[in-house]
Amino acid sequence: MIVFKDLTKTFVLHGYRNTVVKNVNAVFPSGKAVGLLGRNGAGKSTLLQMIAGTLEPTSGEILSTGTISFPVGFAGSFHPELTGAQNTRFVARVYGVDTDALIDYVADFAELGKSFHMPVRSYSSGMKSRLAFGVSMGIPFDTYLLDEVTSVGDAAFKNKCTVYLQDRMNTAGAFFVSHSTDMIRNICNSVAVLEDGILTYYENVEEGIEQHKRNMKID
Repeated sequence: MIVFKDLTKTFVLHGYRNTVVKNVNAVFPSGKAVGLLGRNGAGKSTLLQMIAGTLEPTSGEILSTGTISFPVGFAGSFHPELTGAQNTRFVARVYGVDTDALIDYVADFAELGKSFHMPVRSYSSGMKSRLAFGVSMGIPFDTYLLDEVTSVGDAAFKNKCTVYLQDRMNTAGAFFVSHSTDMIRNICNSVAVLEDGILTYYENVEEGIEQHKRNMKID
């Protein structure tokens, strides 16, 4: 279970205050796959980072039970001077899983070839997302944080990501940011819409998608 209590996040740049999350209170039950929808710049990725604990809220708090993955697709997840394999080994140690088994899993899943043994600073954003997705899927988290990761790669890799996600959702929950409503329908069983700092939760996926479309003025 993940609980938001009076959660607020405000950024200040050149004297201008932008509050992307405004005093949000919400309870997300364990095992729910929540599609997080909102316009560009609404604060969806910021919200994922706060759930992961990599970004502090301005006020309020997030309470959770169970283990939570790092935000997949977040470029800051890895040390740029270490190779993909070395970063994978480090993450394995942090989460207490078998290092060799995770390295073998990620090497096969991410399809990075020789680049798996090159510094992450040499990776494209897509390669970083492949690495992050592979590491995340290789560790049995209770809640996965996924940020547009299934947009990476060719059709075959996207399909593989979808299959693995659907399998993980049988035993875990997720917060899934995507602009693809089809992906939301395939993966999620509820939706939260972030608009002007207000987060609205919908048990019915279609109702959430329709509200997002109204916000975006999409027919």
